[in-house]
Amino acid sequence: MMHISPESISLRPAESGDQAFLLELYRDTRAVEMAAWGWDANQQQMFLELQFRARNASYSAYPNTEHSIILNADQPVGRLLISRMEDEMRLVDIALLADARGLGIGAKLIAQLFSQAVTEGKPLRLHVEKSNRALELYRRLGFQIIEDTGTQYFMEWRG
Repeated sequence: MMHISPESISLRPAESGDQAFLLELYRDTRAVEMAAWGWDANQQQMFLELQFRARNASYSAYPNTEHSIILNADQPVGRLLISRMEDEMRLVDIALLADARGLGIGAKLIAQLFSQAVTEGKPLRLHVEKSNRALELYRRLGFQIIEDTGTQYFMEWRG
């Protein structure tokens, strides 16, 4: 396993050649859930590919998106998707491979977004599933719940 730390993290624009990595990242973020369902590998693969395409289609509805690959040295370890709207910045998606979670990388990247939001005079908003472990990170960083949609929270940070 490679050494991963917030200091070795950088971003680069996502490219069409990143699709295989992004599917693998998506699979990695849903591994625990998939194991609990007891499906065979083929069933899991078909389901995940379908869900991956559906999620990407829903993300394409966001305007002015910046899609970045999170790198540790030169190795992809995650993705960051931001939408810059007239009245807000939206953290559409941040995802890290399992080996890169819990090391302060997400907090570092979100802190950079806080700086940009303050500079632009906009709140930073996001949706998070209530069962997502990142919810505690968002609370710790100062995001406030502004809406409960039933399965998700819509959260906001203001500088």
